[in-house]
Amino acid sequence: MKVLVIGTHGQLARSLAERALQRPKVELIALGRPDVDLEIGGSAKAAIIAAGPDVVINAAAYTAVDQAEDEPERAFRINADAAGEIADAAARIGAPIIQISTDYVFDGTGASAYDEQAQVGPVSTYGRSKLAGEEQVRAANAHHTIVRTAWVYSPFGRNFVKSIMSAAETRDVLTVVDDQRGCPSNALDLADGLLMMIEKGLQSGEIYHLGGGETTWFEFARTIMENCSRLGLPSAEVQPIPTEQWPTKAERPRNSVLDSRKFRRDFGYSMPDWRVSVRAVIERLANSPTT
Repeated sequence: MKVLVIGTHGQLARSLAERALQRPKVELIALGRPDVDLEIGGSAKAAIIAAGPDVVINAAAYTAVDQAEDEPERAFRINADAAGEIADAAARIGAPIIQISTDYVFDGTGASAYDEQAQVGPVSTYGRSKLAGEEQVRAANAHHTIVRTAWVYSPFGRNFVKSIMSAAETRDVLTVVDDQRGCPSNALDLADGLLMMIEKGLQSGEIYHLGGGETTWFEFARTIMENCSRLGLPSAEVQPIPTEQWPTKAERPRNSVLDSRKFRRDFGYSMPDWRVSVRAVIERLANSPTT
């Protein structure tokens, strides 16, 4: 099966490339700049048609949440318009598309984990652009599957785990918000779930949530530091603070925990608990810090 991934340098794209090596039935091709530049209208169409994939995964996105408040046109161009164009190109060759979306499509006021039927209501430009991407993909390709995930980290690129580890190299105390809850999700685990979903058969028109458990940013950071201390890496004390003491340009949902039971029911896959996956990522970074 030929799987075309849009995106080459992001955490999920790199994780998919690595995990696909363990699946001999999967031929994975990744396309990014300069072959596909999502800021240029229509740039993906010819590349997708020429590749002739069986499945397309759109793993590319504009993810600078705060910067999106200053660059809404760019965020919507990449996360919405380009997503629709990718979905349309896939439809032209009869290929289904998996669109990766986000917990930020919710407003965060819910008291429990969000399932796929929960009311959406993004509170940031980034969230609105990703929701618009879902809508454009849905309109462009009937054979679509939307997978929402959250708080993505991995050994690759820029993410919260690596930022906390870096901060501990120069600071003795870190302050992290303790009133925002979500699902830390290892991109490698997410890649495993997506590839299993493809192998077992996509369900057209469905939305799925896929996350690695539940915690706060504070507990996430503290667990990162505990693992670093155990491995003899630089570590720092982590102190909890309310969101009001850490103002950001873009509003974040206070609760964006995702209920992943539907994915487990349909595909028999659950991501490992985030504590297990964080430990694995930090151990890998300890051995290969330049990843």
